Amino acid sequence: MSSSPSSAHWLSLVGSIWLQTINGPNADFPVYSSQLKDLKHISQVQLNFLAFASDAGKLFGWFSGVAALYLPLWVVAFVGAAFGLVGYGVQYLFLDSAGLRYWHLFLLTSLAGNGICWINTVCYLLCIRNFGSSSRVAVSLATSYLGLSAKVYTSLADSIPGLANSKAKAYLLLNAVVPMLVTVVVAPSLRVVDLTSAASTDAAFLVMFAITLATGACAVVGSIGSTSNGLSSREHMVSLGVLLATPILIPLALRIRESLDKIRETKRENRIHDLGADDADAIDRVVAIDIADAGSKAGDPAAELPREEVGGLRLLRKLDFWLYFFSYMFSGTLGLVFLNNLGQIAESRRLAQTSTLVSLSSSFGFFGRLLPSFLDYYSAKSGYSISRTGSMASLMAPMAGAFFLLLHPSDLFLYLSTAVIGTCTGAITSVAVSATSELFGTKNFGVNHNVVVTNIPVGSLCFGYFAAYLYQRGARGSHRCIGAGCYQETFVVWGATCAVGTLLCAVLYARSRSFAGRLPAAAAAAAGGAVRTPCLARLANLVS
Repeated sequence: MSSSPSSAHWLSLVGSIWLQTINGPNADFPVYSSQLKDLKHISQVQLNFLAFASDAGKLFGWFSGVAALYLPLWVVAFVGAAFGLVGYGVQYLFLDSAGLRYWHLFLLTSLAGNGICWINTVCYLLCIRNFGSSSRVAVSLATSYLGLSAKVYTSLADSIPGLANSKAKAYLLLNAVVPMLVTVVVAPSLRVVDLTSAASTDAAFLVMFAITLATGACAVVGSIGSTSNGLSSREHMVSLGVLLATPILIPLALRIRESLDKIRETKRENRIHDLGADDADAIDRVVAIDIADAGSKAGDPAAELPREEVGGLRLLRKLDFWLYFFSYMFSGTLGLVFLNNLGQIAESRRLAQTSTLVSLSSSFGFFGRLLPSFLDYYSAKSGYSISRTGSMASLMAPMAGAFFLLLHPSDLFLYLSTAVIGTCTGAITSVAVSATSELFGTKNFGVNHNVVVTNIPVGSLCFGYFAAYLYQRGARGSHRCIGAGCYQETFVVWGATCAVGTLLCAVLYARSRSFAGRLPAAAAAAAGGAVRTPCLARLANLVS
Protein backbone atom coordinates (compact mmCIF):
# COMPACT_ATOMS: atom_id res chain seq x y z
CA MET A 1 0.00 0.00 0.00
CA SER A 2 1.39 3.42 -0.91
CA SER A 3 1.87 6.09 1.74
CA SER A 4 -0.82 8.74 2.11
CA PRO A 5 -0.64 12.36 3.29
CA SER A 6 -1.01 12.80 7.05
CA SER A 7 -2.41 15.69 9.07
CA ALA A 8 0.99 17.46 8.84
CA HIS A 9 0.90 17.25 5.04
CA TRP A 10 -2.65 18.58 4.91
CA LEU A 11 -1.72 21.39 7.27
CA SER A 12 0.99 22.42 4.78
CA LEU A 13 -1.61 22.33 1.98
CA VAL A 14 -3.96 24.57 3.98
CA GLY A 15 -1.04 26.95 4.57
CA SER A 16 -0.31 26.94 0.83
CA ILE A 17 -3.97 27.61 0.05
CA TRP A 18 -4.06 30.62 2.37
CA LEU A 19 -0.82 31.96 0.91
CA GLN A 20 -2.11 31.55 -2.64
CA THR A 21 -5.35 33.33 -1.72
CA ILE A 22 -3.48 36.53 -0.92
CA ASN A 23 -0.55 36.12 -3.31
CA GLY A 24 -2.11 38.03 -6.20
CA PRO A 25 -1.96 41.63 -4.97
CA ASN A 26 -1.13 42.75 -8.51
CA ALA A 27 -4.51 41.38 -9.65
CA ASP A 28 -6.32 44.35 -8.08
CA PHE A 29 -4.29 46.87 -10.11
CA PRO A 30 -7.10 47.43 -12.67
CA VAL A 31 -9.41 48.63 -9.89
CA TYR A 32 -7.26 51.59 -8.89
CA SER A 33 -5.18 52.10 -12.06
CA SER A 34 -7.36 54.97 -13.39
CA GLN A 35 -7.08 56.87 -10.11
CA LEU A 36 -3.32 56.27 -10.03
CA LYS A 37 -3.11 57.57 -13.59
CA ASP A 38 -4.81 60.84 -12.58
CA LEU A 39 -2.95 61.18 -9.29
CA LYS A 40 0.55 60.84 -10.75
CA HIS A 41 -0.33 62.47 -14.13
CA ILE A 42 0.96 59.61 -16.26
CA SER A 43 -0.03 58.48 -19.75
CA GLN A 44 -1.68 55.21 -20.75
CA VAL A 45 1.66 53.88 -22.03
CA GLN A 46 3.32 54.67 -18.70
CA LEU A 47 0.43 53.03 -16.86
CA ASN A 48 0.90 49.85 -18.89
CA PHE A 49 4.60 49.90 -18.06
CA LEU A 50 3.60 49.88 -14.37
CA ALA A 51 1.46 46.80 -15.01
CA PHE A 52 4.50 45.31 -16.75
CA ALA A 53 6.69 46.23 -13.75
CA SER A 54 4.89 43.71 -11.55
CA ASP A 55 5.55 41.02 -14.14
CA ALA A 56 9.14 42.22 -14.64
CA GLY A 57 9.91 40.99 -11.14
CA LYS A 58 9.42 37.47 -12.47
CA LEU A 59 12.54 37.87 -14.60
CA PHE A 60 14.47 37.25 -11.38
CA GLY A 61 11.99 34.75 -9.96
CA TRP A 62 14.51 31.93 -10.48
CA PHE A 63 16.42 33.33 -7.48
CA SER A 64 13.61 31.97 -5.30
CA GLY A 65 14.11 28.50 -6.79
CA VAL A 66 17.83 28.61 -5.97
CA ALA A 67 17.11 29.95 -2.47
CA ALA A 68 14.66 27.10 -1.84
CA LEU A 69 17.52 24.62 -2.36
CA TYR A 70 19.44 26.04 0.61
CA LEU A 71 16.93 27.82 2.89
CA PRO A 72 13.93 26.54 4.88
CA LEU A 73 10.72 27.16 2.96
CA TRP A 74 9.27 29.38 5.69
CA VAL A 75 12.27 31.71 5.29
CA VAL A 76 11.70 31.84 1.51
CA ALA A 77 8.04 32.76 2.15
CA PHE A 78 9.04 35.56 4.55
CA VAL A 79 11.45 36.99 1.96
CA GLY A 80 8.60 37.15 -0.56
CA ALA A 81 6.24 38.79 1.93
CA ALA A 82 8.95 41.30 2.92
CA PHE A 83 9.47 42.31 -0.72
CA GLY A 84 5.72 42.97 -1.01
CA LEU A 85 5.68 44.90 2.28
CA VAL A 86 8.45 47.22 1.10
CA GLY A 87 7.28 47.48 -2.52
CA TYR A 88 3.66 48.40 -1.81
CA GLY A 89 4.24 49.92 1.64
CA VAL A 90 6.57 52.66 0.41
CA GLN A 91 4.11 53.51 -2.38
CA TYR A 92 1.31 53.78 0.20
CA LEU A 93 3.32 56.07 2.48
CA PHE A 94 4.54 58.47 -0.20
CA LEU A 95 1.89 58.24 -2.94
CA ASP A 96 0.73 61.85 -2.39
CA SER A 97 4.28 63.15 -2.30
CA ALA A 98 5.80 64.77 -5.39
CA GLY A 99 9.08 63.14 -4.39
CA LEU A 100 7.74 59.71 -5.38
CA ARG A 101 8.67 59.72 -9.04
CA TYR A 102 7.50 57.41 -11.80
CA TRP A 103 10.73 55.40 -11.80
CA HIS A 104 10.33 54.88 -8.05
CA LEU A 105 6.89 53.41 -8.68
CA PHE A 106 8.32 51.13 -11.37
CA LEU A 107 11.13 49.74 -9.20
CA LEU A 108 8.94 49.29 -6.12
CA THR A 109 6.26 47.50 -8.15
CA SER A 110 8.95 45.22 -9.66
CA LEU A 111 10.22 44.37 -6.17
CA ALA A 112 6.71 43.47 -5.03
CA GLY A 113 6.19 41.39 -8.19
CA ASN A 114 9.37 39.44 -7.47
CA GLY A 115 8.05 38.70 -3.97
CA ILE A 116 5.08 36.89 -5.54
CA CYS A 117 7.51 34.42 -7.16
CA TRP A 118 9.08 33.56 -3.80
CA ILE A 119 5.74 32.69 -2.21
CA ASN A 120 4.61 30.75 -5.30
CA THR A 121 7.80 28.68 -5.22
CA VAL A 122 7.14 27.73 -1.59
CA CYS A 123 3.58 26.64 -2.34
CA TYR A 124 4.53 24.60 -5.42
CA LEU A 125 7.39 22.77 -3.69
CA LEU A 126 5.28 21.96 -0.63
CA CYS A 127 2.55 20.40 -2.76
CA ILE A 128 4.99 18.44 -4.92
CA ARG A 129 7.14 17.13 -2.06
CA ASN A 130 4.42 16.51 0.51
CA PHE A 131 1.80 14.79 -1.63
CA GLY A 132 3.70 12.27 -3.75
CA SER A 133 1.35 10.63 -6.23
CA SER A 134 -1.36 13.20 -5.38
CA SER A 135 0.91 16.18 -6.03
CA ARG A 136 -0.91 17.22 -9.23
CA VAL A 137 -4.22 17.41 -7.39
CA ALA A 138 -2.63 19.29 -4.49
CA VAL A 139 -0.91 21.80 -6.79
CA SER A 140 -4.13 22.46 -8.72
CA LEU A 141 -6.12 22.89 -5.51
CA ALA A 142 -3.64 25.35 -4.02
CA THR A 143 -3.12 27.39 -7.18
CA SER A 144 -6.88 27.63 -7.76
CA TYR A 145 -7.10 29.92 -4.75
CA LEU A 146 -4.72 32.39 -6.41
CA GLY A 147 -7.68 33.16 -8.67
CA LEU A 148 -9.53 34.55 -5.65
CA SER A 149 -6.89 37.16 -4.80
CA ALA A 150 -8.52 40.04 -6.65
CA LYS A 151 -11.91 39.11 -5.18
CA VAL A 152 -10.51 38.97 -1.63
CA TYR A 153 -8.74 42.33 -1.93
CA THR A 154 -11.74 44.10 -3.49
CA SER A 155 -14.03 42.66 -0.81
CA LEU A 156 -11.67 43.79 1.95
CA ALA A 157 -11.42 47.28 0.47
CA ASP A 158 -15.22 47.57 0.22
CA SER A 159 -15.95 46.17 3.67
CA ILE A 160 -13.36 47.88 5.90
CA PRO A 161 -14.50 51.38 7.00
CA GLY A 162 -12.17 54.23 6.09
CA LEU A 163 -10.56 52.55 3.08
CA ALA A 164 -13.06 53.81 0.52
CA ASN A 165 -11.76 57.43 0.51
CA SER A 166 -8.80 56.72 -1.76
CA LYS A 167 -8.90 53.54 -3.84
CA ALA A 168 -5.22 53.66 -4.71
CA LYS A 169 -4.00 54.06 -1.11
CA ALA A 170 -6.50 51.50 0.19
CA TYR A 171 -5.32 48.78 -2.18
CA LEU A 172 -1.64 49.62 -1.73
CA LEU A 173 -2.06 49.29 2.05
CA LEU A 174 -3.83 45.94 1.74
CA ASN A 175 -1.29 44.68 -0.79
CA ALA A 176 1.54 45.52 1.60
CA VAL A 177 0.14 44.25 4.91
CA VAL A 178 -2.10 41.25 4.16
CA PRO A 179 0.57 38.90 2.67
CA MET A 180 2.92 39.48 5.62
CA LEU A 181 0.16 38.85 8.18
CA VAL A 182 -0.89 35.61 6.51
CA THR A 183 2.74 34.45 6.17
CA VAL A 184 3.24 34.96 9.92
CA VAL A 185 0.16 32.82 10.62
CA VAL A 186 1.06 29.92 8.29
CA ALA A 187 4.87 29.89 8.76
CA PRO A 188 4.87 26.90 11.19
CA SER A 189 3.08 24.74 8.60
CA LEU A 190 5.52 25.46 5.75
CA ARG A 191 7.72 22.38 6.05
CA VAL A 192 8.35 19.20 4.07
CA VAL A 193 7.25 16.03 5.88
CA ASP A 194 8.06 12.45 4.89
CA LEU A 195 5.14 10.31 3.72
CA THR A 196 4.72 7.54 6.30
CA SER A 197 0.97 7.15 6.87
CA ALA A 198 -0.80 4.21 5.23
CA ALA A 199 -4.31 5.51 5.91
CA SER A 200 -6.24 6.70 2.86
CA THR A 201 -7.07 10.41 2.61
CA ASP A 202 -9.42 10.16 -0.39
CA ALA A 203 -12.28 11.40 1.78
CA ALA A 204 -10.20 14.45 2.71
CA PHE A 205 -9.78 15.37 -0.96
CA LEU A 206 -13.52 15.02 -1.55
CA VAL A 207 -14.27 17.27 1.42
CA MET A 208 -11.71 19.77 0.15
CA PHE A 209 -13.36 19.78 -3.27
CA ALA A 210 -16.73 20.50 -1.64
CA ILE A 211 -15.29 23.37 0.41
CA THR A 212 -13.54 24.80 -2.64
CA LEU A 213 -16.70 24.67 -4.75
CA ALA A 214 -18.68 26.42 -2.02
CA THR A 215 -15.99 29.10 -1.75
CA GLY A 216 -16.04 29.68 -5.51
CA ALA A 217 -19.84 29.84 -5.57
CA CYS A 218 -19.78 32.43 -2.79
CA ALA A 219 -17.26 34.50 -4.75
CA VAL A 220 -19.30 34.36 -7.96
CA VAL A 221 -22.55 35.27 -6.20
CA GLY A 222 -20.79 38.16 -4.51
CA SER A 223 -19.37 39.36 -7.83
CA ILE A 224 -22.63 39.20 -9.76
CA GLY A 225 -24.79 40.57 -6.97
CA SER A 226 -22.36 43.15 -5.58
CA THR A 227 -23.79 46.44 -4.45
CA SER A 228 -22.45 49.63 -2.96
CA ASN A 229 -24.13 48.88 0.38
CA GLY A 230 -21.41 48.66 3.03
CA LEU A 231 -23.27 46.18 5.24
CA SER A 232 -23.81 43.69 2.43
CA SER A 233 -20.11 43.98 1.52
CA ARG A 234 -19.13 43.16 5.10
CA GLU A 235 -21.55 40.25 5.25
CA HIS A 236 -20.14 38.87 2.03
CA MET A 237 -16.56 39.25 3.30
CA VAL A 238 -17.45 37.43 6.53
CA SER A 239 -19.05 34.52 4.65
CA LEU A 240 -16.07 34.32 2.27
CA GLY A 241 -13.67 34.46 5.23
CA VAL A 242 -15.45 31.60 7.00
CA LEU A 243 -15.26 29.42 3.88
CA LEU A 244 -11.57 30.25 3.43
CA ALA A 245 -10.91 29.22 7.04
CA THR A 246 -12.90 25.96 6.80
CA PRO A 247 -10.09 23.83 5.21
CA ILE A 248 -8.27 23.86 8.57
CA LEU A 249 -10.88 21.36 9.79
CA ILE A 250 -9.38 18.68 7.51
CA PRO A 251 -5.94 18.41 9.19
CA LEU A 252 -7.65 18.69 12.58
CA ALA A 253 -9.92 15.74 11.75
CA LEU A 254 -6.97 13.73 10.41
CA ARG A 255 -4.98 14.49 13.55
CA ILE A 256 -7.80 13.12 15.70
CA ARG A 257 -7.96 9.98 13.52
CA GLU A 258 -4.19 9.48 13.80
CA SER A 259 -4.39 9.75 17.59
CA LEU A 260 -7.16 7.14 17.71
CA ASP A 261 -5.19 4.85 15.37
CA LYS A 262 -2.15 5.18 17.62
CA ILE A 263 -4.21 4.17 20.64
CA ARG A 264 -5.58 1.11 18.79
CA GLU A 265 -2.07 0.16 17.63
CA THR A 266 -0.78 0.33 21.20
CA LYS A 267 -3.55 -1.99 22.36
CA ARG A 268 -2.80 -4.38 19.48
CA GLU A 269 0.91 -4.50 20.38
CA ASN A 270 0.02 -5.28 23.96
CA ARG A 271 -2.14 -8.18 22.79
CA ILE A 272 0.65 -9.52 20.55
CA HIS A 273 3.07 -9.28 23.48
CA ASP A 274 0.80 -11.57 25.45
CA LEU A 275 0.83 -14.28 22.72
CA GLY A 276 3.09 -17.34 22.85
CA ALA A 277 6.46 -17.39 21.12
CA ASP A 278 5.19 -19.66 18.30
CA ASP A 279 2.30 -17.38 17.45
CA ALA A 280 4.62 -14.35 17.49
CA ASP A 281 7.04 -16.09 15.09
CA ALA A 282 4.18 -16.92 12.75
CA ILE A 283 3.05 -13.31 12.71
CA ASP A 284 6.60 -12.17 11.97
CA ARG A 285 6.86 -14.59 9.05
CA VAL A 286 3.57 -13.39 7.55
CA VAL A 287 4.57 -9.75 7.88
CA ALA A 288 7.99 -10.44 6.35
CA ILE A 289 6.41 -12.19 3.38
CA ASP A 290 3.99 -9.32 2.80
CA ILE A 291 6.75 -6.73 2.95
CA ALA A 292 8.96 -8.70 0.61
CA ASP A 293 6.08 -9.10 -1.85
CA ALA A 294 5.32 -5.39 -1.70
CA GLY A 295 8.98 -4.57 -2.19
CA SER A 296 9.20 -6.76 -5.27
CA LYS A 297 6.17 -5.07 -6.77
CA ALA A 298 7.57 -1.62 -6.04
CA GLY A 299 10.82 -2.58 -7.71
CA ASP A 300 9.13 -3.99 -10.77
CA PRO A 301 10.72 -2.24 -13.80
CA ALA A 302 7.35 -2.22 -15.49
CA ALA A 303 6.01 0.06 -12.77
CA GLU A 304 8.79 2.61 -13.21
CA LEU A 305 8.39 5.31 -15.83
CA PRO A 306 11.77 6.83 -16.66
CA ARG A 307 11.64 10.51 -17.38
CA GLU A 308 14.49 12.75 -18.44
CA GLU A 309 15.47 15.35 -15.89
CA VAL A 310 16.36 18.60 -17.63
CA GLY A 311 17.88 21.68 -16.03
CA GLY A 312 20.34 24.51 -16.48
CA LEU A 313 21.40 25.51 -19.99
CA ARG A 314 20.12 22.20 -21.38
CA LEU A 315 16.61 23.52 -20.84
CA LEU A 316 17.22 26.44 -23.22
CA ARG A 317 18.58 24.11 -25.91
CA LYS A 318 15.41 22.00 -26.11
CA LEU A 319 12.83 22.74 -28.82
CA ASP A 320 10.05 21.62 -26.46
CA PHE A 321 11.02 24.40 -24.06
CA TRP A 322 10.58 27.12 -26.70
CA LEU A 323 7.30 25.65 -27.96
CA TYR A 324 6.10 25.62 -24.36
CA PHE A 325 7.47 29.13 -23.67
CA PHE A 326 5.73 30.80 -26.61
CA SER A 327 2.48 28.83 -26.38
CA TYR A 328 2.23 29.90 -22.71
CA MET A 329 3.06 33.51 -23.63
CA PHE A 330 0.45 33.56 -26.43
CA SER A 331 -2.30 32.26 -24.13
CA GLY A 332 -1.93 32.45 -20.34
CA THR A 333 0.24 35.56 -20.39
CA LEU A 334 -2.00 37.21 -22.99
CA GLY A 335 -4.97 36.55 -20.71
CA LEU A 336 -3.14 38.19 -17.80
CA VAL A 337 -2.44 41.26 -19.96
CA PHE A 338 -6.15 41.45 -20.81
CA LEU A 339 -7.03 41.29 -17.11
CA ASN A 340 -4.45 44.01 -16.33
CA ASN A 341 -6.22 46.25 -18.87
CA LEU A 342 -9.73 45.56 -17.58
CA GLY A 343 -9.86 48.91 -15.79
CA GLN A 344 -9.18 50.88 -18.97
CA ILE A 345 -11.42 48.61 -21.07
CA ALA A 346 -14.31 49.14 -18.66
CA GLU A 347 -13.68 52.88 -18.57
CA SER A 348 -13.63 53.11 -22.39
CA ARG A 349 -17.05 51.42 -22.46
CA ARG A 350 -18.36 53.70 -19.70
CA LEU A 351 -18.88 50.96 -17.11
CA ALA A 352 -19.34 52.50 -13.66
CA GLN A 353 -18.36 49.48 -11.54
CA THR A 354 -14.86 48.38 -12.60
CA SER A 355 -14.48 46.34 -9.40
CA THR A 356 -17.48 44.19 -10.43
CA LEU A 357 -15.78 43.22 -13.69
CA VAL A 358 -12.48 42.51 -11.90
CA SER A 359 -14.27 40.41 -9.25
CA LEU A 360 -16.06 38.47 -12.00
CA SER A 361 -12.79 37.66 -13.78
CA SER A 362 -11.22 36.67 -10.46
CA SER A 363 -14.09 34.36 -9.51
CA PHE A 364 -14.18 32.57 -12.86
CA GLY A 365 -10.40 32.40 -12.84
CA PHE A 366 -10.73 30.53 -9.56
CA PHE A 367 -12.97 27.89 -11.16
CA GLY A 368 -10.62 27.69 -14.12
CA ARG A 369 -7.71 26.95 -11.81
CA LEU A 370 -9.79 24.40 -9.92
CA LEU A 371 -10.86 22.42 -12.99
CA PRO A 372 -7.50 20.60 -13.47
CA SER A 373 -7.58 19.26 -9.90
CA PHE A 374 -10.97 17.61 -10.53
CA LEU A 375 -9.74 16.01 -13.74
CA ASP A 376 -6.49 14.86 -12.12
CA TYR A 377 -8.25 13.32 -9.14
CA TYR A 378 -10.83 11.31 -11.03
CA SER A 379 -8.60 10.32 -13.95
CA ALA A 380 -5.89 9.09 -11.56
CA LYS A 381 -8.47 6.95 -9.77
CA SER A 382 -9.11 5.10 -13.01
CA GLY A 383 -5.39 4.68 -13.71
CA TYR A 384 -5.26 7.35 -16.42
CA SER A 385 -3.74 10.78 -16.45
CA ILE A 386 -4.54 13.68 -18.74
CA SER A 387 -1.70 15.24 -20.73
CA ARG A 388 -0.97 18.74 -19.49
CA THR A 389 0.11 20.01 -22.91
CA GLY A 390 -3.04 18.57 -24.48
CA SER A 391 -5.13 20.27 -21.78
CA MET A 392 -3.46 23.61 -22.44
CA ALA A 393 -4.10 23.38 -26.19
CA SER A 394 -7.80 22.60 -25.63
CA LEU A 395 -8.13 25.65 -23.33
CA MET A 396 -6.53 28.09 -25.76
CA ALA A 397 -9.12 27.64 -28.52
CA PRO A 398 -12.14 29.08 -26.62
CA MET A 399 -9.91 31.84 -25.31
CA ALA A 400 -9.06 32.92 -28.86
CA GLY A 401 -12.77 32.93 -29.70
CA ALA A 402 -13.52 35.12 -26.65
CA PHE A 403 -11.14 37.82 -27.89
CA PHE A 404 -13.01 38.01 -31.18
CA LEU A 405 -16.30 38.07 -29.26
CA LEU A 406 -15.10 41.29 -27.58
CA LEU A 407 -15.43 43.06 -30.92
CA HIS A 408 -19.18 43.31 -30.24
CA PRO A 409 -19.87 46.57 -28.34
CA SER A 410 -22.52 45.04 -26.05
CA ASP A 411 -21.75 44.94 -22.31
CA LEU A 412 -23.17 41.42 -22.20
CA PHE A 413 -20.41 40.18 -24.52
CA LEU A 414 -17.83 42.02 -22.43
CA TYR A 415 -18.95 40.19 -19.29
CA LEU A 416 -19.22 36.86 -21.12
CA SER A 417 -15.79 37.16 -22.74
CA THR A 418 -14.24 38.27 -19.44
CA ALA A 419 -15.63 35.14 -17.76
CA VAL A 420 -14.30 32.87 -20.55
CA ILE A 421 -10.85 34.49 -20.62
CA GLY A 422 -10.66 34.47 -16.82
CA THR A 423 -11.56 30.78 -16.70
CA CYS A 424 -9.13 29.74 -19.45
CA THR A 425 -6.30 31.90 -18.13
CA GLY A 426 -6.73 30.46 -14.65
CA ALA A 427 -6.81 26.89 -15.96
CA ILE A 428 -3.74 27.38 -18.19
CA THR A 429 -1.63 28.91 -15.42
CA SER A 430 -2.65 26.08 -13.08
CA VAL A 431 -1.96 23.33 -15.61
CA ALA A 432 1.39 24.91 -16.52
CA VAL A 433 2.78 24.16 -13.06
CA SER A 434 2.39 20.42 -13.63
CA ALA A 435 3.30 20.72 -17.32
CA THR A 436 6.77 21.97 -16.37
CA SER A 437 7.49 18.88 -14.26
CA GLU A 438 5.84 16.63 -16.87
CA LEU A 439 8.07 17.91 -19.66
CA PHE A 440 11.34 18.51 -17.80
CA GLY A 441 11.16 16.47 -14.58
CA THR A 442 10.82 17.42 -10.91
CA LYS A 443 14.46 17.54 -9.82
CA ASN A 444 15.06 21.11 -11.04
CA PHE A 445 11.42 22.22 -10.91
CA GLY A 446 11.98 25.26 -8.65
CA VAL A 447 14.40 26.85 -11.13
CA ASN A 448 12.81 25.48 -14.33
CA HIS A 449 9.33 26.86 -13.71
CA ASN A 450 10.66 30.28 -12.77
CA VAL A 451 12.59 30.27 -16.07
CA VAL A 452 9.40 29.34 -17.93
CA VAL A 453 7.38 32.15 -16.34
CA THR A 454 9.86 34.74 -17.59
CA ASN A 455 7.57 34.66 -20.62
CA ILE A 456 5.09 36.65 -18.51
CA PRO A 457 7.12 39.89 -18.29
CA VAL A 458 8.18 39.52 -21.94
CA GLY A 459 4.58 39.06 -23.08
CA SER A 460 3.31 41.72 -20.69
CA LEU A 461 5.73 44.25 -22.16
CA CYS A 462 4.98 43.41 -25.80
CA PHE A 463 1.20 42.96 -25.61
CA GLY A 464 0.68 45.67 -22.99
CA TYR A 465 2.69 48.28 -24.90
CA PHE A 466 0.89 47.42 -28.13
CA ALA A 467 -2.52 47.89 -26.46
CA ALA A 468 -1.43 51.14 -24.81
CA TYR A 469 -0.06 52.53 -28.09
CA LEU A 470 -3.34 51.86 -29.93
CA TYR A 471 -5.33 53.27 -26.98
CA GLN A 472 -3.23 56.44 -26.95
CA ARG A 473 -3.62 56.80 -30.71
CA GLY A 474 -7.39 56.45 -30.37
CA ALA A 475 -7.45 59.14 -27.67
CA ARG A 476 -6.12 61.67 -30.24
CA GLY A 477 -4.23 63.80 -27.79
CA SER A 478 -6.80 63.44 -25.01
CA HIS A 479 -6.11 61.81 -21.67
CA ARG A 480 -8.77 59.15 -22.25
CA CYS A 481 -10.19 57.13 -25.12
CA ILE A 482 -13.93 56.48 -25.01
CA GLY A 483 -15.82 53.98 -27.15
CA ALA A 484 -15.72 50.33 -28.22
CA GLY A 485 -13.23 51.21 -30.97
CA CYS A 486 -10.46 51.98 -28.46
CA TYR A 487 -9.50 48.29 -28.20
CA GLN A 488 -10.97 47.04 -31.50
CA GLU A 489 -7.64 46.43 -33.28
CA THR A 490 -6.09 45.14 -30.06
CA PHE A 491 -8.69 42.40 -29.67
CA VAL A 492 -8.21 41.28 -33.29
CA VAL A 493 -4.43 40.96 -32.85
CA TRP A 494 -4.78 39.28 -29.46
CA GLY A 495 -7.29 36.76 -30.85
CA ALA A 496 -5.00 35.90 -33.77
CA THR A 497 -2.02 35.59 -31.42
CA CYS A 498 -3.94 33.21 -29.16
CA ALA A 499 -4.84 31.11 -32.21
CA VAL A 500 -1.13 30.83 -33.05
CA GLY A 501 -0.48 29.81 -29.44
CA THR A 502 -3.07 27.05 -29.81
CA LEU A 503 -1.24 25.72 -32.86
CA LEU A 504 2.15 25.79 -31.11
CA CYS A 505 0.78 23.93 -28.09
CA ALA A 506 -0.82 21.32 -30.36
CA VAL A 507 2.61 20.72 -31.93
CA LEU A 508 4.15 20.42 -28.44
CA TYR A 509 1.50 17.88 -27.47
CA ALA A 510 2.16 15.85 -30.63
CA ARG A 511 5.89 15.80 -29.81
CA SER A 512 5.47 14.89 -26.14
CA ARG A 513 2.44 12.58 -26.14
CA SER A 514 4.62 9.46 -25.90
CA PHE A 515 5.35 10.31 -22.25
CA ALA A 516 3.26 13.36 -21.37
CA GLY A 517 0.34 12.62 -19.12
CA ARG A 518 1.68 9.34 -17.76
CA LEU A 519 1.23 8.70 -14.09
CA PRO A 520 4.39 8.67 -11.97
CA ALA A 521 5.38 5.22 -10.71
CA ALA A 522 3.99 5.88 -7.24
CA ALA A 523 0.70 7.03 -8.65
CA ALA A 524 0.52 4.06 -10.99
CA ALA A 525 1.02 1.72 -8.06
CA ALA A 526 -1.70 3.50 -6.12
CA ALA A 527 -4.04 3.09 -9.08
CA GLY A 528 -3.50 -0.65 -9.15
CA GLY A 529 0.01 -1.00 -10.54
CA ALA A 530 -1.00 -0.68 -14.20
CA VAL A 531 0.47 2.03 -16.35
CA ARG A 532 -2.09 3.16 -18.87
CA THR A 533 -2.04 5.37 -21.91
CA PRO A 534 -2.89 9.06 -21.39
CA CYS A 535 -6.51 9.90 -22.19
CA LEU A 536 -5.77 12.42 -24.95
CA ALA A 537 -3.02 10.26 -26.42
CA ARG A 538 -5.38 7.28 -26.66
CA LEU A 539 -7.92 9.43 -28.50
CA ALA A 540 -5.24 10.67 -30.90
CA ASN A 541 -4.09 7.12 -31.57
CA LEU A 542 -7.64 6.06 -32.38
CA VAL A 543 -8.07 8.94 -34.81
CA SER A 544 -4.78 8.20 -36.56
